[in-house]
Amino acid sequence: MTKALEPAWLRHARSLLGTREAAGAANNPTIMAWGLLLGAKVLGIVFNADSVPWCGLFVARCMHAAGLPSAPIALRAKAWAAWGVNLAADRLSPGAVLVFERPGGGHVGFYVGEDATAYHVLGGNQGDRVSVMRLEKSRCIARRWPRGEVVLGKPVKMLMTAGVPVSRHEA
Repeated sequence: MTKALEPAWLRHARSLLGTREAAGAANNPTIMAWGLLLGAKVLGIVFNADSVPWCGLFVARCMHAAGLPSAPIALRAKAWAAWGVNLAADRLSPGAVLVFERPGGGHVGFYVGEDATAYHVLGGNQGDRVSVMRLEKSRCIARRWPRGEVVLGKPVKMLMTAGVPVSRHEA
């Protein structure tokens, strides 16, 4: 699948790859601006520091850029598990929203591919930045697609995974 055929929210997400939290007590103004743009009504709470888990903020920002609604309490990763419509594992397409269990909470990001045991996920707050990580399929609790949007592609099988570790904790 060419990037031109990817959904707008995934193209926006790719444009943000490499965005990082600020070191120490400082905050990255770009990430903070996402919170201001979306506001407490969309996020469910006031976002006041990039040290607060921001994977849900990232997904909400990308959906907003595509003119699509966010999950209620979008800052909470697991809130995305009831957003949009369910998408079967064999119908995944780049841009699908994947929700995962993790120690202490959840994680949310966008499907970009998969190998035999892991989904390849483009997300925010993955190693304190926007990146692509491998997450175990067994941790996935929801696969979602925006209501009313056409699924553009099909599952993407990734063949090159040697040396790419599976994430154990995304923050």
